[in-house]
Amino acid sequence: MGILSTIFIGLLVGLAARFLKPGDDSMGWIKTILFGIGGSIAATYGGQALGLYQAGQGAGFIGSVVGAVILLFVANKLSAK
Repeated sequence: MGILSTIFIGLLVGLAARFLKPGDDSMGWIKTILFGIGGSIAATYGGQALGLYQAGQGAGFIGSVVGAVILLFVANKLSAK
């Protein structure tokens, strides 16, 4: 059940990040899920290391979306040569 919930949360975070980031992000479901999971991992460890929030708090979801948006910006800058 853990992997399914990770994929589902990654999808939600990825969709929210794609919605909030301006511009066209033409990518499929798998990339959306991977960006969501990557943003979640980066924000979870970064936010908890800085002491911004604890595990299980709602701020973690917001941090995950922010992390995914940052990953989308970086990916767009790297791919647009």
